Amino acid sequence: MSNKPKLKITVIKRLDPHELFDPLPVTLKNPMGPCSVFHDGQVIHVNESLRMPDGFCETAWKNFYHNIRTLGYGGSLPFFEETNVAINSCTDGMRPVIFKIERVK
Repeated sequence: MSNKPKLKITVIKRLDPHELFDPLPVTLKNPMGPCSVFHDGQVIHVNESLRMPDGFCETAWKNFYHNIRTLGYGGSLPFFEETNVAINSCTDGMRPVIFKIERVK
């Protein structure tokens, strides 16, 4: 097994709570902006082991690992014309992050 990238994860968009809600549904204890773990346009590679990359948000990874496995083992999703892609988001209800996952050669 080589360590060549097998999947590419691109951060499409991080959402700010103030983009989603007006007014906010809860009172924040501290100011909250978009997720600070990722930045828009960031690219993360996943090698053939399909292990979570260092520094990746564990919650986000658990949210869409099922699609990591599907694409990593050559499968595809029935929702898109493209057979090598998935669009997923983390489940942070206040500041979700939207990801594009692609199988690469």
